[in-house]
Amino acid sequence: MAKLAHAQWSSRMGFVLAAAGSAVGLGNIWRFSYMVGDSGGAAFVLVYLACVALVGLPILVAEWMIGRRGQKNPINTMADLAADHGKSKAWALVGVSGVLAAFLILSFYSVIGGWSLNYTLGSVIGTFNGQDADAISGLFGGMLASPVTLLLWHTAFMVLVIGIVARGVTKGLESAARLLMPALVVLMLILVGYGVASGYFGEALAFMFRPDWSALNGGVVLAAMGQAFFTLSLGMGIMMAYGSYLGEDVNLISTARTVIILDTVIALLAGLAIFPIVFANGLSAGEGPGLIFVTLPLAFGNMAGGTILGLMFFLLLTFAALTSAISLLEPTVEMLEERTPMSRVTATLASGIGVWLLGVAALLSFNVWSEVLFFGLNIFDLLDTFTSKILLPLTGLGAIVFVAWCLKRDSVEAELGLSSTGVSVWNVIARFVAPAGVIVVFVTGLL
Repeated sequence: MAKLAHAQWSSRMGFVLAAAGSAVGLGNIWRFSYMVGDSGGAAFVLVYLACVALVGLPILVAEWMIGRRGQKNPINTMADLAADHGKSKAWALVGVSGVLAAFLILSFYSVIGGWSLNYTLGSVIGTFNGQDADAISGLFGGMLASPVTLLLWHTAFMVLVIGIVARGVTKGLESAARLLMPALVVLMLILVGYGVASGYFGEALAFMFRPDWSALNGGVVLAAMGQAFFTLSLGMGIMMAYGSYLGEDVNLISTARTVIILDTVIALLAGLAIFPIVFANGLSAGEGPGLIFVTLPLAFGNMAGGTILGLMFFLLLTFAALTSAISLLEPTVEMLEERTPMSRVTATLASGIGVWLLGVAALLSFNVWSEVLFFGLNIFDLLDTFTSKILLPLTGLGAIVFVAWCLKRDSVEAELGLSSTGVSVWNVIARFVAPAGVIVVFVTGLL
């Protein structure tokens, strides 16, 4: 199939960093580590890795393959590939679903990214110093209750995202990933080093890695499967868009392994950075989102060197939010750039303003629109629920089914570069295991 001229990553490493940056987000900094500690430690990690291998990796490879073959935005790519293989035009809906999911997710993700920016500034000016638990909780509650404060930081975060994405694939997405990902890892390692010196590193290791096989049950396995799917930015059109900038010389499976290893290692390092601080200050590790914006600020405000540690931590959180956010904006930008006369900059501005406007509605759901409910959910929670429980699994399912059942098997096998045994394993996993896993996550999420 003749391919249009299309932007390309400058190197495999640039692509790996960008893809890993997309996968490493706010959830990696607290959610994964907490799930490990609360769901069986090393036992959960093993289940998670199995789910990644059987569900996450094949869908990641499928989305990259679709993007690389189409060399266009997810919607056009799905439409073209379906036509080339004599399949229904309805397959384009997989691309539509992915682009829509990324757009909707960024609208509320940017609000949380704004919280991180706000707390970064708070660390610099000593907002948390000497505060007790009630005062720290009051700061967080006061931020949520103030539409002006939320609007200011949501806007600041989106300006950063738009500024990066407008610069293009190599100068924007790739350059940001090359800067932010190493900085993120360095900050993480410094915080882990502090955790080692705190005297509570052993407790953190035990919390996260002591195997507790009795904790494993159906719910934990489902949680591991869901985390394996969502942590890799699957079902959002992101990996299709990133794949469209990928050269033919990149081995998809080995690259997917590298991205998954980076994503998992960074998530585990986050736990080893956070939990020694939590345990050293006698705080609860089971606070969920409150761990980031209530529990840790309390610790930072009442410990030696807490100002510097707090600044590093919230910078880390902001970097993680940014690397994911720029990837979430890309599918919509690529679509507008290719389907309209818009330039890259104009498409980015249009997409970013649309996301910003929807984000305003999301942030108002914490205050002046708190009583505006749809299906019993405020706007923020509705966006979260609709994307995570419906759009993402359906898009991921569509991608793996399309690659496994619609693309010509010989060309797929040639692109994977596997041995005959490897091809057989791939066919079983891609055709049956991975789709079944996504269907299970989808159905249980709706129950």
